[in-house]
Amino acid sequence: MRLFVGLSVPPDIRAHVGLLMGGVQGARWQRDDQLHITLRFIGEVDTPRAQDIDSALAVLKAPAFALRLSGVDIFGDVAHPRLLWTGVQSDGAIEHLRDKVEAALVRAGLPTETRKFKPHMTLARFGREKPRRLADYLAGYSDFATISFPVADFILYESRLGNDGAVYEPLARYPLEALSPA
Repeated sequence: MRLFVGLSVPPDIRAHVGLLMGGVQGARWQRDDQLHITLRFIGEVDTPRAQDIDSALAVLKAPAFALRLSGVDIFGDVAHPRLLWTGVQSDGAIEHLRDKVEAALVRAGLPTETRKFKPHMTLARFGREKPRRLADYLAGYSDFATISFPVADFILYESRLGNDGAVYEPLARYPLEALSPA
């Protein structure tokens, strides 16, 4: 099975993000059910390894937090983009959670992730053809932002690839510790 760890995004925030979906020819836009924030891609594992991963994540302790989505950008360059995404703003809490997830996965026997963590939500993917109107899109949505929303848990997802793109199924939810009142 193909796994990753991520955060779900509330329906009202996904609806706001949905307003960004269009205006770039050549983009393959994500469906609403595909919108999430990846903390760590795991990849293909067998059932015993998946159980080890679940056990390692189940004991992880981290505080709940809030974040918001802000701005749009690409991985790659305007001539050859790979992904169009909106960024994630937090006070460092998402990075803290990601570090704890990474440590738990390494304890479960996975190799250390070598790519730098750049929290984001993928909006669209690109093929080989050069997209049209991408620079205008990036300039037009540079000030995009959502309201802050709470993150109370993280999720182990299974990703099944299909003809219409990936289908993400939550396998397990792991609660974060509630913030104590000030």
